[in-house]
Amino acid sequence: MFDIVIQSERVLTAEACQRAAVCVKNGKIVAIEKTLPSGDFPVEDVGNHVLMAGVVDPHVHINEPGRTDWEGFDTATKAAVAGGITSLIEMPLNASPVTTTTAAFDKKIAATKGQLHTNCGFWGGIIPGNTNEIEPLIEKGVPGFKAFLTDSGIDEFPNVEEDDLRKAMPILARHNVPLLVHSEWATAVPGIPVSSRRYIDYLHARPRSWEDNAIALLIKLCEAYNCKTHIVHLSSADSIAQIQTAKEKGLPLTAETAQHYLYFTAEEIEDGKTEYKCAPPIREKENNERLWQALTKGIIDFVATDHSPSLPAMKEITSGDFMKAWGGISSLQWALPILWTVAQKKNAGLTNIAAWLCEKPALLPQLESKGKIAVGYDADFVVWNPEEKFIITKEKILHKHSLTPYLGKELSGVIKQTWINGEKLFENEKFLHLNKGKILRW
Repeated sequence: MFDIVIQSERVLTAEACQRAAVCVKNGKIVAIEKTLPSGDFPVEDVGNHVLMAGVVDPHVHINEPGRTDWEGFDTATKAAVAGGITSLIEMPLNASPVTTTTAAFDKKIAATKGQLHTNCGFWGGIIPGNTNEIEPLIEKGVPGFKAFLTDSGIDEFPNVEEDDLRKAMPILARHNVPLLVHSEWATAVPGIPVSSRRYIDYLHARPRSWEDNAIALLIKLCEAYNCKTHIVHLSSADSIAQIQTAKEKGLPLTAETAQHYLYFTAEEIEDGKTEYKCAPPIREKENNERLWQALTKGIIDFVATDHSPSLPAMKEITSGDFMKAWGGISSLQWALPILWTVAQKKNAGLTNIAAWLCEKPALLPQLESKGKIAVGYDADFVVWNPEEKFIITKEKILHKHSLTPYLGKELSGVIKQTWINGEKLFENEKFLHLNKGKILRW
C-alpha cells in the first residue's frame, strides 16, 4: 500500500503545523492523513519532532572540479545532508573550468560521480562573450544563469557590463529561465587603504550604494525585457524600497538574502576577524533589522547560504587583513539552525522557516515537485527538534575546512533525520546511506 508512513505531532504542510501522517510510495507523497491509516506498511513515528520538507539551497559554491582543495562534492553534499538540505543548486564559478560552456558543464557532471549525497543542480554562468553558449547550456539542463556586475575574484569569470546583459536577457526571457546577479556596481571610494585589519575599512570599501545602483540597473533591464531577474545575497537594506516598487509593478523580480546578513551585525565584528569577510559585507544593526522586516513582509523572498569556502590561508587569519582576505562564509551544514536561532527572536515561526528555506527557494530554479509537504511532491524531508540547542565545534563540521564565523556559536534546532526520495539517509549524526543524490536537470 505504502512504502513508508512518517507521522509526527508537528508536520509542516503548506497550510499549517499539525499532527499528520505522511504516506510515501515510490519516492512521492501520495497521501497526508490526520491519523495513521490502517494497513500493512512500515511506520516511522518521530513524535514531537518537526517534519518539514527538505531544505532547498539554490546558492552554493562547491568548487569542483579544479579547486576541490577549497571544497568538493563529497564534503559539501555530506554537510548538506547533515543539515537537512535535500536539494541544492551549485554556482558556476570557483570551480575550474567555470560553468560557462557546455564542455565545462560536462566536466562538472563527470566530477560528481560517486560523491553526490544530496540532489544537485547547476546554474550556468554569463560572462562577456559567451552569449552563444546560453541556449546549449539550457539544453544541457541548467535552470538559469549567474552573472556578476563587479569583479568576482575568479579570473575565468569576469564581470558583465550592461551591454552583455542586454544581449543575454532576451534569450533567457524566451526560455523562461532566471538571471541571477551578484548586484554590486563598483565605483571609486576615496580614502580606502590597500591593507587594513579594521572591519570598518572593509565595510566602507563596499558601500550600500554599490548594491543600490546595481539593483536599479537590473530593475530597468528586467522591465525592458520581461526577464526573470533574481538578486542574490541582498545586503543593502537601502534597496528594499526599489525592490518592493518593482514587485508592485508586477515585474518578475525576486531577491534572497543570506543567513549571515540576518545573524551577524557589523558592530560585533572585531578587527582582524577575517572569517566574517564576505561580499557584499555584513552591515550595521539597523540594516539587519530592516532586512528582517523585508523578509517578514515577503519583499525578500527567501534565504540561501551562499556557502563560499576557500583554503584557510586565503582568509588571511594570521594577518587579519580584510583587504587581502578571500570573501566567503562557510555555513552550508547549519543553514536551518542559524536562521531558526535568530528567527525566534524576531517572532517568526516554523511556517516562516518552511517558506524561507523550502517552498520559496524551490520556486527560483522551478523545482516544481520539491519544497512542500503536499500530495504529488517528492518525499524529501528533514526531521528536526527546534527546542534542542547545540554548539558548533570543529568536530561536528563536515565541510572540508572548519573555518567559519559560526564556530563556537550556540544554535537552536538539531537535525534528527534527513530523507531523500522516501529513503532515510541520515539519523542522529550518522549517515545510513551515501551516494543517493541525483543530478537535477530541467
